[in-house]
Parts: sequence; structure tokens; C-alpha cells
Amino acid sequence: MARKPLTRRKRLIFQYTLFGIVSVLAATGILLLVRGRPKPYLPGEKVEGITSDLARNLPAGYPQIQFTNVATQAGIRFKHFHGKRTTQLPEDMGSGAAWGDFNNDGNLDLYVCGIAAPLGVSSEEVARSTGGNRLFLNNGNGTFKDVTEMAGVGFKGVSMGAAWADYDNDGHLDLVVTSFDRIALYRNRGDGTFQDTSVMAGFDRHRGFWTGASWSDYDRDGFVDLYICGYVKYSFDPEFSSKSSSQYSEVIPFMLNPSSYMPERNLLFRNNGDGTFREVAEEAGVDNPEGRSLSAAWADFDGDGWPDIYVANDISDNAMYRNLGNGKFEDISHSAWVADYRGAMGLGVGDYDRDGDFDIYVTHWIAQENALYWNLRLSNDGGTKAGPLQFTDIADMVGLGQIALSVIGWGTSFFDYDNDGLLDLFTVNGSTFQDEKDSSHLVPMKNHLFWLKSPEDGYFEVGAVSGQVFQELHVGRGAAFADYDNDGDVDIFVVNHEGSPLLLRNDGGNKNNWLKVRLRPTKSNRSGYGAVVQIETNGIRQIQEIGSQSSYLSQSALEAHFGLGHSKTVSHLSVRFPSGEVRVLEQIPVNQTVVVAE
Repeated sequence: MARKPLTRRKRLIFQYTLFGIVSVLAATGILLLVRGRPKPYLPGEKVEGITSDLARNLPAGYPQIQFTNVATQAGIRFKHFHGKRTTQLPEDMGSGAAWGDFNNDGNLDLYVCGIAAPLGVSSEEVARSTGGNRLFLNNGNGTFKDVTEMAGVGFKGVSMGAAWADYDNDGHLDLVVTSFDRIALYRNRGDGTFQDTSVMAGFDRHRGFWTGASWSDYDRDGFVDLYICGYVKYSFDPEFSSKSSSQYSEVIPFMLNPSSYMPERNLLFRNNGDGTFREVAEEAGVDNPEGRSLSAAWADFDGDGWPDIYVANDISDNAMYRNLGNGKFEDISHSAWVADYRGAMGLGVGDYDRDGDFDIYVTHWIAQENALYWNLRLSNDGGTKAGPLQFTDIADMVGLGQIALSVIGWGTSFFDYDNDGLLDLFTVNGSTFQDEKDSSHLVPMKNHLFWLKSPEDGYFEVGAVSGQVFQELHVGRGAAFADYDNDGDVDIFVVNHEGSPLLLRNDGGNKNNWLKVRLRPTKSNRSGYGAVVQIETNGIRQIQEIGSQSSYLSQSALEAHFGLGHSKTVSHLSVRFPSGEVRVLEQIPVNQTVVVAE
């Protein structure tokens, strides 16, 4: 295929990027010659000629939408951490949550992970704890009921993440839970109860510091497989309890610094189709033994029909593995320009510029900025770029970089909160630094809500005008996104370290039109992981992949939610199932949930 010319916008971005790199290198050289080595940047510091130039004032026309924390009135009573911190790394990494309709009533239920007791206490004390993970049944009227005990999924320990999937293709969502120690698998019996099948499935024998869990049918055999992120080989040593280091003028205890420990490998469980799994990460080439992994997102980044995987690593290079379609993966981390050595935590995947390929948003540690990796595979006119898959970080160019210098980012996702057809972003923030006045607590921070005015104008932080909750300070960690009240706009659930969670109800996003798409696969995996949904309205295309939003230790709803602005009809809807089958629907009325069967 002949290479189509780049659009004017992409040519300008390439030119400005090249000019910027040359200018920065030249300026850096002059400064080093004249002034010597510059002092390191400190979080929150105003740098003349840099941070001031990157500041963005909120333009007119921003959405008049409010988010309201309704967790308590909705019946979600949950405390993340029970007991007192012991200044150990696994306790501070926080936990996540997962949305999934486990009883098939059309309402999304919520599973929340927590820490039942501090590290070092006896197993008897853990068992007596009133804490632990909780399952909340959606009553369908904006409220939830705690059904944890009846369901049998009250995992107790230092739990990290969770994710739903119908691993045995029986029509009911099952649940995987990660923790510091083990991986638990709960099979849904279909009667409101679950069976712990961790041993039978082959998960229980793998012990370690397990964080993100991401399902995908990577070999497209009709059964979902599971990728598990391993963080570090952590162990408590009293000798190191009094040691510390300094980072950005802050004292960091040795046992809270991930670089104090060797990386843990990642796991890939291939589904055998009989209720058991085989661990094949090293064999497939995705074990990432040098990465301290926290999140992983499956998506078809190169558009060949096979799910690839991107891994967010802390204090180590991020990794991207291209699916070769034969059970093996190719490490393209460096050739794709995404092997970024920063403190990466959360991941969002979405086509922010609506050019037909998936971009990646990554949240980072303090003073590192967040990243928006713009996928260069396609141009806005649909042309395919020649050569290998490549990305470039344009966070500063679109308003997502400098604003994150003074915060630590965790859970995140692309989502269209105002239903205007453009993907916005939400980022959970919370420190890993201890409170100077009370070292038993961590420093809280404000969360960020980014509105995308247009791909050309970029993102603007609108928290100050979107609800009082965005002025509050929390030690945030996981975030999961779903239209839990089925009113046509996307809501957010946030897990706060030690404290109570946030259920951020979207009040006003449904003033614009919308369309939700749920799938009913028959040949492909029954959860629909990897299915690509595309719509076209008034000549504008939008694309989403089911299950690609891993956030941080969390899972969002397994459905596609599209904002449509004032459009009254979706002219074209197509679903490419993992089996390769494509279903097409035409002239669909808006403001409804469409179920597409394979």
C-alpha cells in the first residue's frame, strides 16, 4: 500500500517536536557551559521560562457538569486499611476495584480490594479483622448491598487488584484477585455464590508480590487468558527498618523504596479450556524479569487483529510486546519508543485523536510528568504509516505534562464524561510520602479531571469547576469506570488508601446523547475481551476495545460507551469479534444500550 501523506496537524507536530528537541539540547548545552550543572527540579517549583509557558487557562465552553461523591448514600461502606501502617512497601501501594455484572441482571456490581491487617500480624488476627475485600450487589436503583459473605469472596490479606472474566465460558463472570502473597480465583456458580478454584486452576502455587491483573484471549482460541504483573521480591528485614534515603528533599525509608528490591517476574496463564491454566510467560516472551510491574493493558495497537500488551513498570523500563499470532510475542519496547524509565503506575488506552488507532496514557511518580503516547500508525485521513509501530510522548503539547509534576498519579482512564464524542481523562493522585506530623499516614493530594476541548486544543484540568470533591485531599490509588446507574453517563469509583472510597456520580453528562454497546459472543470468549467496537456519526469515527482499560489494579465495565453530542442517529456500528467475525448495524437510534450478538 502506498504511504498516504500526513495531515497538516501531524506534520506540524513532527516539526515542532523536532524543533523543540534541538532547541532544548542547544539550550541545555549553553547552560552547562555558562552556569555549570543545573540544580535538580523540586516538586511544585516554578521554573522561569518553562512551567509558566506550559500553564493553561481554562477556556470558555467547558462542560457544566458536576461529580458528586455518593458512596455513603449508595450503601458502599468500606474502609481500605484496618490497623496501623508498619512502613512497609506492600501496605502503601494501595488497592483497586472492579466493575462486573456477576448475576446477569443488567446492573454493574462492584468488587473492592483492601488490606485486612498490617503486615506481620498473626493469621488469627487477620481472620478476626473486620476488614478485607467486599462485593457490592447493584440493586438497580442507585444503591448497593454488601453480599460478600453470602458470595464467599471475602478475601483477607494485603489485596492489590481484581478483574472479572468468564474464564470457563458458562455465561457467568468469574473473579481473580491479586495480593502480596498469592493469586485467588473464584468461579461463579451462577446462584450468587462462588467457589475458590485457585488450587485447581494452578494459581495457588505461584507466590509473590502480585499487582495488576489483565484478562485477554491472546491466542484467540475462545477462552480468556490472564496476565499478572509482578512487582518486587519484597521481604521484611529488621536490619533495614531504620535505614532511609533522600528523594526530592524527602526522607524515604529503605523498606518503602522499590529500588531496594529485585524485580518480580510477570506471569501469563494460558487457559486450557478445562478449568485449568498453564503458566507460559517466559515461553511466550512476556515475563519481563527486569520490570517492576504494576499495570498491564491488552489492546490491538498495530491493528493486525491480535491483542498486544503494554506494561507499566516502576523504576524500570516500560515494556511493549507485539503479539505474533503464534503464541509468541516480540519485545518492541525500544523500537516503538515506549520503553520509558520512569515510575509508571496507571494505564489508560484510547483513541484520543479519533484517527483509528489506540494511544496510551501513563501516570507517573512525582516530578516525572504523566505521559501521552500518541500512536503514529495511522493518519487522520485513514492512511497507514510505513514502517514499525511507533509512539511519541506529546503530554506537554496537549496540557497533560507540567500539571502532574507535583503529584503522584495512580488510577486513570480515557472516558467521555460529557458525551461530546471526545475522550477525556481522570487521574487519581496520592502520595507515597509519609506525613511529617504523623508518619502513620501518607500525604493526601487532589485528583485531576481533564476535559478534551479538541485534539488540536488539547486537555484542560477542570476539577475546580466540576464539583467540590475535586477540592478534597485523598491518598488515592485505584479507579474503575462505569455507568453504574444506567443513566447514560460514566461514573467513577476511587479507592483511597486507609480511608473511605469515592463513588463519583456523573451529574449532567447525559445532557448530550450517547450509545452503549454490550456484546453477546458465541464463538469468541464469552466476556468479549479484545472485541473492537467502532461507530460512525456525521462522518466522525470512534473506536474502543473491550477490556483494554486496566487503570491501576482495577477494571472498568466490559462495555463500550460512546458520547455522541447532539447527533440523533449512529449511522454505522461495527464489531470485530476476536474470532474474526464482524457484525454491522446501521441507523441506530441514540440514548440506548445495544446488545450485539456474534
